[in-house]
Amino acid sequence: MTIELLAGSTDSMLGKVRLILEAFEPDEQALSLAELTRRTGVTKASVYRISQELVEWGVLERYGCGYRLGLRLFELGQLVPRQRVLRELAHPYLEELARATAETVHCAVRDGHEVLYVEKLGGYRLVTCPSRTGGRMPLHCTATGKVLLAFAPSRVAQTVLTGPLERRTPRTVVAPGLLRAELASVRANGYALETEETRLGYLSVAAPVIDVSLRVCAAVSVAAPTARAQLARLVPAVRDAAGQISAKLRASEWRG
Repeated sequence: MTIELLAGSTDSMLGKVRLILEAFEPDEQALSLAELTRRTGVTKASVYRISQELVEWGVLERYGCGYRLGLRLFELGQLVPRQRVLRELAHPYLEELARATAETVHCAVRDGHEVLYVEKLGGYRLVTCPSRTGGRMPLHCTATGKVLLAFAPSRVAQTVLTGPLERRTPRTVVAPGLLRAELASVRANGYALETEETRLGYLSVAAPVIDVSLRVCAAVSVAAPTARAQLARLVPAVRDAAGQISAKLRASEWRG
């Protein structure tokens, strides 16, 4: 794919590329040209032409009669310093947390008004939960999101609190006043707790990761079924892991 296409002469071309790449859902092997056309709303001729150039660049691959995301995207993703350095420094402590709790561990950062998971590790008793490395979730209903929102700039918190709050389950906190009180509690206690707000029967505990500039740059969490979760054990484990990662980041003078 040419530099001219990416930097392109018009925003509409970049927009079409974005629509094509974002048409793919997690766990989908491939999409046909007809399905890409349907999902993007772009003309079939344009989808075909752009897709062919994306194939040449390696961002898409031909797969049967359709297209799938290419390895070039994975390669580029590994070059992102914020994600790569954080994952490398945090990984040993996340592994230890997964071993110690035998539960599913996450490390996440805030991207706009969403949680972006940069790592997910399964413990010995893997939890099937609606998250994946590279996946996104709302800030207001996840433990990692509550941590990141609690320490986000006031304008971010205000936008989230005044906007529509998605109700993922009947337990999701969608009242701005209640959520604001929860965020104050997170700042006071140093951790967040989410119970059945993203999936019934599961809870998660998260704690902040602080970089060299003393800014909360990420959050670490453990997710577990409510039936076996022991907060007296999970909360100290999560806070200890987040503290160790924070110390490592500060020693390396890394800024998120």
